Amino acid sequence: MKRKLLVAKGTFAAMRGAERDLIRNLPALARIFDLTMATLQPSPELKDCARKSGIRLLSVDPAWYPGGGALATILNSDLKSSYRAWRRIGGLKEAIVEADAIHLVSGDGSLALIRYIPKKKAIHLHMLEPHRGLYEDILHLDVKGEPKRNIGMTRLALTKARRDDRKIIAGFLKRPRSRINGNSSYSAEQIREVYKCEAGFIHPSVDFGEYTPEATAEENMAWVDLDELPDPPWVTTIGHAAWVKGGWETITMLAGSGLGLVLVGGGEFEELEALRDYADVKGVKMWTPPRLSNLQLTGLMRRSVAVVSMAHGEPFGLTPIEAFAVGTPALFVDEGGFCDSIEDGVNGRLLPRDDMVAWNEALNEALDVDTRKRWADAGRAKIDALNLSPDAHAARISAVIEEILSN
Repeated sequence: MKRKLLVAKGTFAAMRGAERDLIRNLPALARIFDLTMATLQPSPELKDCARKSGIRLLSVDPAWYPGGGALATILNSDLKSSYRAWRRIGGLKEAIVEADAIHLVSGDGSLALIRYIPKKKAIHLHMLEPHRGLYEDILHLDVKGEPKRNIGMTRLALTKARRDDRKIIAGFLKRPRSRINGNSSYSAEQIREVYKCEAGFIHPSVDFGEYTPEATAEENMAWVDLDELPDPPWVTTIGHAAWVKGGWETITMLAGSGLGLVLVGGGEFEELEALRDYADVKGVKMWTPPRLSNLQLTGLMRRSVAVVSMAHGEPFGLTPIEAFAVGTPALFVDEGGFCDSIEDGVNGRLLPRDDMVAWNEALNEALDVDTRKRWADAGRAKIDALNLSPDAHAARISAVIEEILSN
């Protein structure tokens, strides 16, 4: 008989890498466990996955959303409001009682659920990264890299939120049947540094059935359906419009290259406009598509000269392994979790942030047909070597759950 596992994540509103990865892995988890999924805000993609895989989906109506504004952040009001929202989910209390274990994925609203779970219940926290807004200044910079407000005052204002966050994790770690993992060697190190605890890591996954080496008929149809297309040649970067995702620096790097930029991930109107204005000044054609389906995103990556990122401190980054899968060169900054998947010069490039000459040489390499093929072959071999399939990911979760239960 399968063990009962409750998987939970606060919200799926953003549908960025963390959400896409969890949805990708749910069917594989459902093959191992009697699975229930709980969330405060389901996305259409999550609902579709649950329906197709026969996964019981629990959510609250109306959906919970993080509060906005500086005051809500300072008072950490999301913690209380998300806890109340978790308690309003019909059937959740029973699902927790019946579950052999809980697999909780970090994100907005997620950690409040810990308070609702009995202390002796087995629980695995997949913390993709510590709350960076509480412990790093970089999330408090605008899209140009300038402080949104006085950094010293910002740190002081977040004292309560940091204290609450550390208190939750300290309480979690005192539970007799608990475990915490990051999603890369880098994020595990960040967890150890912030919370002074032991942490391993479980990598995300990539599905060759979703990111195919050759374009499928369905992908081509989805690509044609896009209302607007960029003028080739272009590179793609994935991440919302914010300094932390490196969009401003990517535009700087592309100036004079003759390549356009497709920025996927959206963002605040003012920051997107600032990026567009800067791209115009630098002579870089820029396209910011609306929310894309997975098929459209795959088509976009496949048709790019390269997939690039100058993101700061990315915990793992799905984008490199997705680029490997479709065979598009991956050019990434030599920081953070990118180093777990990219071997410089073997399956892509890891480049110093400020070395514009190296970046432009890498762009020229990405245009070479033989180099593209060599990197694509090595990239897929890296995926195999790291065993990054959804089934392997689910097996790793299962092993962690069994170890927790054995304690």
